[in-house]
Amino acid sequence: MKMLELNSTVETIAQERLARRKFLTRAGLLGLGAAASFTLGGGSRVARADETESAGEAAQEAAQAKDTVKEIFTAALIAEDLASTFYYNGLVGPVIQDPNLAGPGGSAKNVTSSGNAGNVQYLQAALTQEIHHAGLFRSLLGMQYARYDPVQTFYFPHGTFDTLSAFTGMLNALENAFIGAYLNAIQEFAAKSANKQSGDGAYLEPADAAYTTEQLNYFAKVSASIMGIEAEHRVLGRVISNSNPANNLNYEGTDGINAVYNGPKSAVAALTPFLTPSTGPGYSFTTVLNNQASVSIPIAGWQPSY
Repeated sequence: MKMLELNSTVETIAQERLARRKFLTRAGLLGLGAAASFTLGGGSRVARADETESAGEAAQEAAQAKDTVKEIFTAALIAEDLASTFYYNGLVGPVIQDPNLAGPGGSAKNVTSSGNAGNVQYLQAALTQEIHHAGLFRSLLGMQYARYDPVQTFYFPHGTFDTLSAFTGMLNALENAFIGAYLNAIQEFAAKSANKQSGDGAYLEPADAAYTTEQLNYFAKVSASIMGIEAEHRVLGRVISNSNPANNLNYEGTDGINAVYNGPKSAVAALTPFLTPSTGPGYSFTTVLNNQASVSIPIAGWQPSY
């Protein structure tokens, strides 16, 4: 019964969508300009609506059009910090001793003969990759140190890092949300580039005017490259949980997310429960950065060329 309750809680948290204002308050984004030396755009322009568009399509475009480049980067940074915190605590929590991971009595650096070293390495690599992604977005935002990241503590449901079913259930929920966020980011950067190239400045947020078409195209390219890695994480999580086939989709989906930063179905809204103490125990991002080298492994590769 306790496991059923935990799985229900995980599903509830993963699907919950809270108000953007609460997210801004929790994340401290209202004062982020002072810490990160930039001001988030908050314009109210909306996208053009084709006369043949449905109301849902028009609403989605309106939400996307409000997202500024820096808002997209900020949401991505928080998501990557959340993912780093998730994978680190999976590697050091009780779940690591599951037979599908390091085995009874094992650890991330000492996989027993009854464990699965390959599965552990999947998680170690994921931790390295998420930290690397966060570093990229931090640099794009002009933030020199991780201590300036807008969120320093993340909250997960009780038991998330205790059992394999709870851990991989959360992994699947998080990665689906991350994939959806990056798919929307690709679309938003592409739309910004098209508007910029056509000279249609009326449909660009003023905060985005300084970016060139080439830069916006590059941001879409980088978002696609990261989305591919998040899709790998989703599938490898299914490998760990013996969910077959692990590659169970013809296409990755948006997980109900229709914008990155603004609106009730944004990635920001999906992240909000993990910034909320009522969700469960808090886990320090500083602890992750200070200790990740003890459980992570080196991974090759960099963002695509400009």
